[in-house]
Amino acid sequence: MDLNGKSKWIRFIKSFSFALQGLREAFFSERNLQVHLLCSIIVVICGFLFQITRVEWMVILLLIGGMFSIELMNTAVEKVVDLVTSEFHPLAKKAKDIAAGSVLIYAIISVMIGLIIFLPYLKRLI
Repeated sequence: MDLNGKSKWIRFIKSFSFALQGLREAFFSERNLQVHLLCSIIVVICGFLFQITRVEWMVILLLIGGMFSIELMNTAVEKVVDLVTSEFHPLAKKAKDIAAGSVLIYAIISVMIGLIIFLPYLKRLI
């Protein structure tokens, strides 16, 4: 492998390192991500306890991954806005509110789908 090809692989591997640093930073500093992590752990435990189907697991994992992804994007938007201005600005507020709104919509839909999946299992217990 030539030097140029080798440097591309090194940059590629380093990009994973940067991504992991970002995840670590976000999970240790962002309360909302910690709440999502706790909820995800509870949902996964319920999935094992109720022995949900393979398709239900795929849906749950997509919802969990999507929730973390959209929350990370929201955090990134907030950080960039904070970098650009420390003073109140209507456009900065709009950007933050819109990003937070996207998280809210995804969370509501995730809860609704979670209820569709888990309510039948809960009804069987009662």
